[in-house]
Amino acid sequence: MGMKKTLSVDLRERIVAAYDAKEGTRAEVAKRFRVSVGMVKKLLGQRARTGDLRPRHRFSGRKARLMPNHGAKLKQLIAQEPDLTLAEMKDRLELDCTVAAIHWMVSRLGLTYKKRRSMRPSKTGRTWRAPDAAGGGSKARSTRRGWSSSTSRPPKPT
Repeated sequence: MGMKKTLSVDLRERIVAAYDAKEGTRAEVAKRFRVSVGMVKKLLGQRARTGDLRPRHRFSGRKARLMPNHGAKLKQLIAQEPDLTLAEMKDRLELDCTVAAIHWMVSRLGLTYKKRRSMRPSKTGRTWRAPDAAGGGSKARSTRRGWSSSTSRPPKPT
């Protein structure tokens, strides 16, 4: 089922007023106003918690662990030591977040950073055999004799 539009403040107030006036249970009020029982519960809880029934979209979702002040510290750290890895940045700033979150913040700030610890360069040699000459296909003896009708020798004339 897709997401519905946000309920108007007027409808939210009528739902809560109907429940307060004991015009029915949560389920009955929900059915009357064609909303879910969960919505009625949400509105009652929101009113109890905040005293307000207006939509709270700006407060929904996961809360960020990296705040704008962390961005400034990150910029300063990268300026001082541009060869730090993301994990080292996390350790230096003593952040309680994932390495991916630091990558997101660094990218968002438009900064560059070292991708990994110093390592030997990977071998650049070929890891597979070179193909045979053009049109050569595979080795002539790649299939054992007699195992395929296309590779079997014709019978000897008698």
